[in-house]
Amino acid sequence: MEKKIIIKSNLSNKEPTKDISKDDIKNKIPLVASKNLKRVKISKDIVFGSNQIPIIAGPNGVESFELMAKVAKQLKKNKIKIIRGHAYKPLTFPYRSKMYKESKSSGMDIMDEIKKEFSLKVVTEVTEIRYLDRITQTADILQIGSRNMQNLELLKEVSSSKFPIILKRHFGVSLRDFLGAAEHILVNGNQNLILCERGVSMPHTHRSTSRFALDIQAIPALKEITKFPIISDPSHASFWAPWVPSLTFASISAGCDGLIIEMHPNPKKSAVDPLQPLNFKQFKALIKKSRQISKVFNRKIV
Repeated sequence: MEKKIIIKSNLSNKEPTKDISKDDIKNKIPLVASKNLKRVKISKDIVFGSNQIPIIAGPNGVESFELMAKVAKQLKKNKIKIIRGHAYKPLTFPYRSKMYKESKSSGMDIMDEIKKEFSLKVVTEVTEIRYLDRITQTADILQIGSRNMQNLELLKEVSSSKFPIILKRHFGVSLRDFLGAAEHILVNGNQNLILCERGVSMPHTHRSTSRFALDIQAIPALKEITKFPIISDPSHASFWAPWVPSLTFASISAGCDGLIIEMHPNPKKSAVDPLQPLNFKQFKALIKKSRQISKVFNRKIV
C-alpha cells in the first residue's frame, strides 16, 4: 500500500508570488524545507549531499553498445562512477535528424550490459509511466527531465518506486514552482531526492546557438531553503562545449553537490545536440581541474 505523508496546512493563496515566502516554507513546501541534512546514498562510495561531488557523465542518447563502451572506459580511466544515457529521449521539436533514433527498450538493454561489464551506476530519464518498469530493471537513479517537472502523475509514480530521483528544474519556472514539484515527490514518501539546475530561458544568452543560461545563483538560493542535494548541468544550460568547463568550476564554487557533464567520443557526430558534449580529451582536463578546485572547498570529485 502506498504510504502518503499527511501535512496539516494553513495555506493561503491570497498573495501568490514567484518568490518563496515564509508561508510557503511552512505550509506549501514543509518537506522540501526540512532543516535536516539530506544525503542520497547511491552506494557506499557515492553519496550526494556529502563532501563528495559525484559526476554523472555520458552522451545524451544511447546510440550503440560500442559507443557507450568507449564512454564507460573513459569514465573508469578518470575514476568516475556514474554513466548517463537516455534510451527514452524527448526532443524540443518533432523533427529528428537522420542520425537520431530513440533506442527505447533496446537502449536499456545496452545500458544493462554496460552496467554489468564496467561496474558503473546508471542514470536515465523517465519520460512516461509506461516505461518505468523497464527502466527500473537497469537504472540506479531516475531522472525527471525539465519538460516533465510538473507532470504530477509521473512524479507520483516515479516517487513510489523509492529509487533516487533527479528532478530537473524547468527552464521557465521560479524556484518556488520547482520546489513545489519536488514536494510532490516527497509527500509520497520518497526522500531520495536530488535537485538539478539545468539552465533558464533569458532574453539574451550571449550566443545565438546557446538556448539557456545557467542560473548559478539558484544553487546558494536553494541551499538557503532546502537541505536536499543540488546538482548542476552546465552542458544543457550552455548548449556550447567551450563554456562547460567555466560553468562547471563556477558550480563547484557555488556549492553544488554533483554535476551532469555531457561527453561523446566524437561530438560532431553526436546524434543529439552536437554542440554541447565534451570530447574525451576535454573531459579528462575538466575532471583534473575540477578535482583541484574542489579541494579548496574540502570536497572530492567522484
